[in-house]
Amino acid sequence: MSPKLRLKVFASRLLRYFFQGLLILAPIGITALTLYWAFVTIDNLIPKEIIPEDTSFNFLKYKGVGFALVLILVVVVGYLSSSFIIGRIFDLFDHLLERTPFIKYIYTSIKDVFDAFVGEKKKFDHPVLVQIYGLDVWEMGFITQTDVSSLGMEGYMAVYVPHAYAITGKVFIVPKERVKPLENISAGEAMKFAVSGGVTNI
Repeated sequence: MSPKLRLKVFASRLLRYFFQGLLILAPIGITALTLYWAFVTIDNLIPKEIIPEDTSFNFLKYKGVGFALVLILVVVVGYLSSSFIIGRIFDLFDHLLERTPFIKYIYTSIKDVFDAFVGEKKKFDHPVLVQIYGLDVWEMGFITQTDVSSLGMEGYMAVYVPHAYAITGKVFIVPKERVKPLENISAGEAMKFAVSGGVTNI
């Protein structure tokens, strides 16, 4: 084998090994960076620069303390909201925010998104196939409203279709007969399949 051909084979193998390593390390690295970003963001919710030196609260400046305190606060609020009296206070505060001009649009939008994913009124738990652009073309989505007659659309429903490799999506109002429920897969599997662009196996 000539030196030129040997160099070409070596370069080809080196490139192949590089992409194999990238395929292994990229998902791990991106996942680690995402978790680190979430950790730092939550940890910095407590402004450490306003904590005076040589006080009993100086321990709040240590890395991870703010993160732990935020998690404890979330758990405590969740626990208190389950009691009857405290729960009524939270409901009153919730009702107040929903009636406050301007604030209500921001608050209700954010609340509805969280309710859709993790609340008692979860919306993205009915995966479907929906025909939007043609009779032979199916998109994977989730039923968010089974009845949109309030929009003057009798016999139609609202279907959310997520975009691949993004956290965005579109809502389509389609006839009910063009929606096919997916009974053999979970909502999580359907979301992973749609967001991954169909790469992930179901």
